[in-house]
Amino acid sequence: MTEVDTALQSALARVGDRWTLQVVAALLAGPRRFGDLQARVAGIAPNVLSQRLKAMERDGLVVATPYQHRPVRFAYELTARGGELAGVLQLLAAWADDDAGPGHAACGTPLTVRWWCPTCGVVVEAPDDEVLRQL
Repeated sequence: MTEVDTALQSALARVGDRWTLQVVAALLAGPRRFGDLQARVAGIAPNVLSQRLKAMERDGLVVATPYQHRPVRFAYELTARGGELAGVLQLLAAWADDDAGPGHAACGTPLTVRWWCPTCGVVVEAPDDEVLRQL
């Protein structure tokens, strides 16, 4: 098994079920209460939502903050790590719609995703095998 396979399996174990990415999408706009999340994620059963939120909290994607103590009720918010999934969700949505993706606000040209090195500031046109092995 390659490092890419191992990393992909790890990612899918965290977010590859039917509901997790939908919960992330519902939380992108900010904190939500359980009932709000259930309304935004159509078709999810309360017990499934509860299980997903607990797993997401355990995986460091969500933080639960109590807003009521009797009975205890929580507001859920993405952590910085959970927020990093926003780009992935946008890419998946654009891919599913055969869309070019979001447009540049100034001119409307569709944006593209590129590999680049944040240290050097160099755009990598096509990732070589070494880069892909690190995924």
